[in-house]
Amino acid sequence: MKTFKDLSFVALTALLFACSNDQPEKIDRFALVSRNNPKVSAFDVLSSLSTGNGNFAVTVDATGLQTFPELYSAAVPLGTQSQWGWHSFPNTLKYKPEETLKDYNFRGWNEPYAVQFNEPGRQQDAANFFRANPHRLHLGYIGLELTNESGELLKADRITGIQQELHLWEGRIDSRFAIGMDSTYIKTAVHPDKDRLAASIHSPLIGKGRLKVNLRFPYPTGNHTDDATEWDSPQKHKTEIISQNESMLILKRTLDETVYYVTVSYGGKASLTEKTSHYFILSPESDDFEFTCEFTDKHPAEDIYIKERTFKASSMYWQAFWQRGGAIDFSKCTDERAGELERRILLSQYLMAIQCAGMYPPQETGLTYNSWFGKFHLEMHWWHAVHHALWNRTDLLERSMDWYARVYLKARSIAGRQGFKGARWMKMTDPSGAEAPSAVGSFLIWQQPHFIYMAELIYRNNPSDEVIRKYKFLVNETAGFMASFATYDESEGRYILKGIIPAQETLRASETINPPFELSYWHYALSVAQKWRERAGEKRKPEWDKLIDKLSPLAHADGLYLASEDAVDTYKDIRFTSDHPAVLGALGMLPACKLVRADYMRNTLNWIWDNWNWDETWGWDYPMTAMSAARLGDPEKAVGALLMDKRTNTYLNNGHNYQDSRLRIYLPGNGGLLTAAAMMCAGWNGNEVKDPGFPKDGKWNVVWEGLKAMP
Repeated sequence: MKTFKDLSFVALTALLFACSNDQPEKIDRFALVSRNNPKVSAFDVLSSLSTGNGNFAVTVDATGLQTFPELYSAAVPLGTQSQWGWHSFPNTLKYKPEETLKDYNFRGWNEPYAVQFNEPGRQQDAANFFRANPHRLHLGYIGLELTNESGELLKADRITGIQQELHLWEGRIDSRFAIGMDSTYIKTAVHPDKDRLAASIHSPLIGKGRLKVNLRFPYPTGNHTDDATEWDSPQKHKTEIISQNESMLILKRTLDETVYYVTVSYGGKASLTEKTSHYFILSPESDDFEFTCEFTDKHPAEDIYIKERTFKASSMYWQAFWQRGGAIDFSKCTDERAGELERRILLSQYLMAIQCAGMYPPQETGLTYNSWFGKFHLEMHWWHAVHHALWNRTDLLERSMDWYARVYLKARSIAGRQGFKGARWMKMTDPSGAEAPSAVGSFLIWQQPHFIYMAELIYRNNPSDEVIRKYKFLVNETAGFMASFATYDESEGRYILKGIIPAQETLRASETINPPFELSYWHYALSVAQKWRERAGEKRKPEWDKLIDKLSPLAHADGLYLASEDAVDTYKDIRFTSDHPAVLGALGMLPACKLVRADYMRNTLNWIWDNWNWDETWGWDYPMTAMSAARLGDPEKAVGALLMDKRTNTYLNNGHNYQDSRLRIYLPGNGGLLTAAAMMCAGWNGNEVKDPGFPKDGKWNVVWEGLKAMP
């Protein structure tokens, strides 16, 4: 048997060997994760905590469940959302998608676009209907029924002694609070593979009949941005008990044509009563009560789920999550900002895994509450998903890539309708791939190359024939549209991009020609698509090579890049210096190419840094700026951008990127932060500088491992 002394000698020998071979120091991942656990000590409506698995998430208040949703509805709401949970109001007036189309002539022929209409009438009503339908559902609230000695419901101000902590290492929320002299302890977690919440409650209030569990089910509002909760129309939906025994009950929810099921399983005796329509109370008899609540879109099998399975599965999943992939440790840094940057990065990993790693591209507010009716925006898919590959968790990116294949025929029909080849990826959409009418979104184009960019990251992490076979068709179809969309100008012998609203959305489709980011993205994506053809044993397309070679140069004036070729007043007109400084994406998000001059881009970065209207920006603008600064050799600005003190660069206690009173959370900001952080550590192809995004002033001793370089 080895003694402790023997083991110490072995450990010392191993340490000396590692040092002698200049091995990088391993990060203590448990310490890294645990020191960033969010803690809550009051009903802070911007500090609600979530648990989930990428396809399903539940957000709870300071009690550990969804006890006081009305307090949080205008802040970070207490959502229960899934990827499959969608609903449409009845189309009683039989609107058709074709009624939302309007012709635009940008290239010598009519191109029908799905748009919103200014004039009241059937077309406007049809567009409004298809924007709002389908919309994502709030599946239901699981809360505590807390009462006083007289049986009256308690308000939140009667609760004291709140101590709540999200244990990131295990994906579990622990909540403690007191009512009078009675303390309550609740654990909550979500199963990693099922749409199932587990809760374990210990409280003497149960035996006193003052703590029960309630289940409340709203009708959807169909509003643009809200918690998707409407309580005033109980007659529009049904909640039925379709099965019940001593340890389980199944509820069936019917909302127009949408049907789903809620299975509640519990240990110990409990009785169920219906308080009002869609409001049920589960009354346990023991001071220790454990239950699970699972949501399914199909009738569930009637077996009993044991709560330990969920907590154990959650713990195992999250420990594996944190121990695989990349990690960045800032504990050796002496810059006073380092701890906050580590907190943001660590919490962003968790949030993106539970909110933005599902089978569909995510909505901008994830699975917490509805923005843009719960629909997702494909131009944001880059910001939501690219970091998964750079942090060496490519499987989480691939979950949503299959969706493109399922909606390919719709994307092809959009391109064909407008006179183009290939597949044109829609902007604002839903699981079916339906095109939501929009005065802006229908003219955006920078979502188009994302599929190629993400497929390339997947291949870089797994350069195999299997990956080529899986994605090559859609890479080709995506590039096919891009090639047909570019217009050849015979008089000047160049290809131009026009008839678009660029990433900087303050520009107009009728005026915009050759925005620099989109031009650079066309160059990058078509070049990659040619490589994919070669990898697949196919010949390069000569017409694509011609396009790549003859793309228009980026327009500039006085050594600064313009917002677009027609925007000659870029640096005088506030319209061109608000919203996204998208020009920086041309050398930041994207690698250097022949279209971009580094000196002009450096001048542009410096001008934007000093003069941009930063109060009119979005959360991903800061990591985009950081990536550009890093590529241009300005790490001070790279770090400064990530930590710039602006409202839309605020990160809440729970890690969410706050924007404004409408968008209290904004996950593209979190995803962008992770992408920028990975690039600032691991660099990009051709980079030879260690940790290129961090200053070399001795204050940024950043330790990292498992990250991948950007293209």
